[in-house]
Amino acid sequence: MTARVGADALRAHLDAAVAERAAVAEAWFTAEADRIARLCHAMAERFAREGRLIALGRSAAARSDAHHVAVEFVHPVIVGKRALPALALAAEAGSLAAQVALLAGPDDIVMAFGEPDDAGLSEAVAAAGARGCLTVAFADVGAAYEFAAPSADPLVRQELAETLYHVLWELVHVFFEHRGLLEGRTDRRSLDVGASSFLYPFLAEDEHDLDAVLADVRASVVMKAEEASALRAATVAGSGEVLCAAAAALRAAFAGGGTVLALGNGGSATDAADLVADLCEPPAGSDRPPRPALDLTADTAILTALANDIGAEAVFARQVIAYGRRGDVLVALSTSGDSRSVVAALQEARRRGLGTVALVGYDGGRIAADALADHVVLTPSQHIPRIQEAQATAYHLLCELVALAGRGDA
Repeated sequence: MTARVGADALRAHLDAAVAERAAVAEAWFTAEADRIARLCHAMAERFAREGRLIALGRSAAARSDAHHVAVEFVHPVIVGKRALPALALAAEAGSLAAQVALLAGPDDIVMAFGEPDDAGLSEAVAAAGARGCLTVAFADVGAAYEFAAPSADPLVRQELAETLYHVLWELVHVFFEHRGLLEGRTDRRSLDVGASSFLYPFLAEDEHDLDAVLADVRASVVMKAEEASALRAATVAGSGEVLCAAAAALRAAFAGGGTVLALGNGGSATDAADLVADLCEPPAGSDRPPRPALDLTADTAILTALANDIGAEAVFARQVIAYGRRGDVLVALSTSGDSRSVVAALQEARRRGLGTVALVGYDGGRIAADALADHVVLTPSQHIPRIQEAQATAYHLLCELVALAGRGDA
């Protein structure tokens, strides 16, 4: 009887968490839609002048977001979107303000991730503003455009920030379809997005009225936020029991001295880094204890050595061989469910007696079809940004469930 009540309480926590995110997102994105649309236009103008996006992060979680937004702009996952120059700067290389002073130019966009009490981040934003950069931040650190979701939960704020920077990435391209609305280099070779125009059927190709385009982009901002909330709800509705079971597996592993090993490719690699950060350094204000976790995407020397000498498919499996011990749990993130390097790592983990959890999109791909993980959390979508946003909610809730299940047993 006690176990059943505990399971009901965990599921109720999941439902309440999703409802909270939807309520905050609806109010926030509706209120901020105009500023977001205007920021998309301003960013497009900077890119038209050959500016770059420079993302900043100091904490482990903030660094994961900085790297995430950079990879989205540089390596567009939607066919037809042009690659845009972006890079991430982190505190490992020293003062962010000093790095900005060395690298940022007046046409660049500086995007800061962190908390409002981060003095080093505020200094970096001030340095960027002094150099003429367009400054954007997801906390009150003195940026020209600041967006902080109105939630006391730092994980909710981070998830909605991820949705927002994905929306910026998607909608900045709208203005490349309307070169007459941009100042700077507006030649077709520089700005044409070609096949990606099908993503924005509400926009007329010959539209040159900025107010009309901004109105369409505002509507798209709200629509995309609604899609993100709906997919979060669908993920938890379909995989809530799986999340509870996966949390039990993680809690048992930690109780036995085990470690979580996390991995993924591209944006999923940054999500793996974020999961490890949340386990090792729980958010301020939470009463969760630090948990042992390793980010298998973190060491560029190991990754490039394996990719160069053996092949990209082996970059994670070889690390599972090196680090994995019976009693550990491998958490794998893949939007497609078909990534060869992720599949190989899951297979190796199972051979070595590790527990396995997979967060996958689309229809689950090979990972789901061949039951390559003990626990498969499915996000039923084919749109990669929305998948990653829902997966962020799923692994954040997974961490919360580990702690809640432990309290329930007590």
